[in-house]
Amino acid sequence: GKLFTKESMVALLFVLIALLPLWGARRLNQHYDRQLTRPVSSFVVWLGGIIGVILLAWVLKLPQQFAVLMKAGDFFVVTIRTILYVAICIPLFFIVGLTLALILNSSDLRGRTAFRVIMVVPWAASTVAIMMSLVWQFFFREQGTINQLLKLIGVQGPAWLNNSTLAFAVIVLANVWYTYPFFMTVILGALQSIPPEQYEAAEVDGANWWDKLTKITLPLLRPAVLPATVLSSITTFQMFGTVWAITQGRPSMGAGVPGATELVMVYAYKQIFQTNAYGRMGAYAVIMFVFLFIATLYSLRVTRITKGAYE
Repeated sequence: GKLFTKESMVALLFVLIALLPLWGARRLNQHYDRQLTRPVSSFVVWLGGIIGVILLAWVLKLPQQFAVLMKAGDFFVVTIRTILYVAICIPLFFIVGLTLALILNSSDLRGRTAFRVIMVVPWAASTVAIMMSLVWQFFFREQGTINQLLKLIGVQGPAWLNNSTLAFAVIVLANVWYTYPFFMTVILGALQSIPPEQYEAAEVDGANWWDKLTKITLPLLRPAVLPATVLSSITTFQMFGTVWAITQGRPSMGAGVPGATELVMVYAYKQIFQTNAYGRMGAYAVIMFVFLFIATLYSLRVTRITKGAYE
């Protein structure tokens, strides 16, 4: 058969989207390892990207597909919903990670090593995300674990996964559970690099815990947290497995309308495998690829800028 078919090119695009964070990590490693050869220049990377987009535009007839995509309201609904999902998840990652890191960094906490191991279990479980997401689905079914516990105290549990707001909250909660250990580990490492003398000097000046947190801790955490935030934003934007295993994009919002938890990758999956809209999804994939490519380059720039804080 033909090598450059619509199906193969769309599949290639989504593979490239998934591999973008790995490419970013490799570029970062090349930049800082002086024993490696000089990394490929940004000009070559951009030139390759432009040539790739032109090739895809020719194979998939993207100008016509872009026009069709822009006329469909689904594109904007799903994209805005995914951006909202990222905007909700990222602050929660930081708040939960910071809170636990501050607790684990306390010298008064006994068994800190054991607690640290326990706290990173969700991160390890993310390697089998589909299986763990099915557990989350079981928890939030109408007759699931959560509603059974509510029933014990005389509360009638809601239909979590059949309510658009609650279902969205469930996939946010699941993602926070998977990701908070990453932020906790990053922040804990940054906390341990802050000289104790700074806090001692602040106490002599009469600073309370809030002053120390806002004027010493948070500013010094910024170089570590900012790259983690950019990287987590990229991976959260691409979220598929967790959402698909828990809700499959449901509950329905009406015939021909994306489901309440249908994020960009879930929407693309449904369009490709349920409606065979390869051309339109090719156009959609190009938009996502360009967006995530720019975000990855920004992540590399941010990491280079902030790395000097720990050298």
